[in-house]
Amino acid sequence: MLILTRKVGETVLIGENIRIMVVQVRGTQVHLGIEAPPDLLVLRTEVKPNSEKKPKVQAPAIFLPTDARAR
Repeated sequence: MLILTRKVGETVLIGENIRIMVVQVRGTQVHLGIEAPPDLLVLRTEVKPNSEKKPKVQAPAIFLPTDARAR
Protein backbone atom coordinates (compact mmCIF):
# COMPACT_ATOMS: atom_id res chain seq x y z
CA MET A 1 0.00 0.00 0.00
CA LEU A 2 1.26 3.42 -0.94
CA ILE A 3 0.43 6.17 1.56
CA LEU A 4 0.78 9.75 0.35
CA THR A 5 0.43 13.19 1.87
CA ARG A 6 -1.20 15.71 -0.46
CA LYS A 7 -2.40 19.28 0.04
CA VAL A 8 -5.52 20.83 -1.44
CA GLY A 9 -5.02 21.24 -5.18
CA GLU A 10 -2.32 18.58 -5.43
CA THR A 11 -2.87 15.50 -7.56
CA VAL A 12 -1.90 11.85 -7.81
CA LEU A 13 -1.61 10.18 -11.22
CA ILE A 14 -2.43 6.51 -11.73
CA GLY A 15 -1.14 5.36 -15.08
CA GLU A 16 -1.47 7.89 -17.87
CA ASN A 17 -5.19 8.60 -17.71
CA ILE A 18 -6.40 8.59 -14.10
CA ARG A 19 -5.95 11.72 -11.99
CA ILE A 20 -7.02 12.10 -8.36
CA MET A 21 -7.04 15.61 -6.88
CA VAL A 22 -7.55 16.73 -3.29
CA VAL A 23 -10.34 19.28 -3.70
CA GLN A 24 -11.12 20.15 -0.09
CA VAL A 25 -10.37 19.04 3.46
CA ARG A 26 -13.04 19.78 6.04
CA GLY A 27 -12.55 18.29 9.51
CA THR A 28 -12.16 14.55 9.06
CA GLN A 29 -13.57 14.54 5.52
CA VAL A 30 -11.44 14.70 2.39
CA HIS A 31 -13.13 15.64 -0.88
CA LEU A 32 -11.47 14.05 -3.90
CA GLY A 33 -11.94 14.79 -7.58
CA ILE A 34 -11.37 11.85 -9.92
CA GLU A 35 -10.72 12.18 -13.64
CA ALA A 36 -10.85 8.86 -15.48
CA PRO A 37 -11.78 7.62 -18.94
CA PRO A 38 -15.55 7.28 -19.45
CA ASP A 39 -15.24 3.52 -19.97
CA LEU A 40 -13.70 3.03 -16.51
CA LEU A 41 -16.19 2.43 -13.72
CA VAL A 42 -15.32 4.33 -10.52
CA LEU A 43 -17.30 3.31 -7.41
CA ARG A 44 -17.18 4.02 -3.71
CA THR A 45 -16.52 0.78 -1.84
CA GLU A 46 -19.81 1.03 0.07
CA VAL A 47 -21.75 1.08 -3.21
CA LYS A 48 -21.93 -2.40 -4.67
CA PRO A 49 -23.49 -3.10 -8.04
CA ASN A 50 -26.26 -5.67 -7.87
CA SER A 51 -25.37 -9.15 -9.08
CA GLU A 52 -27.34 -8.72 -12.35
CA LYS A 53 -25.30 -5.73 -13.49
CA LYS A 54 -21.66 -6.58 -12.91
CA PRO A 55 -19.28 -3.88 -14.13
CA LYS A 56 -17.01 -4.75 -17.06
CA VAL A 57 -14.13 -2.80 -15.52
CA GLN A 58 -13.74 -1.83 -11.89
CA ALA A 59 -11.05 0.39 -10.47
CA PRO A 60 -9.15 -0.95 -7.46
CA ALA A 61 -10.30 0.34 -4.09
CA ILE A 62 -8.19 2.99 -2.40
CA PHE A 63 -8.07 2.80 1.37
CA LEU A 64 -6.55 5.23 3.84
CA PRO A 65 -5.73 4.30 7.42
CA THR A 66 -8.51 5.32 9.77
CA ASP A 67 -6.07 7.37 11.81
CA ALA A 68 -4.91 9.39 8.77
CA ARG A 69 -5.37 13.09 9.40
CA ALA A 70 -5.17 15.94 6.92
CA ARG A 71 -2.11 18.05 7.46
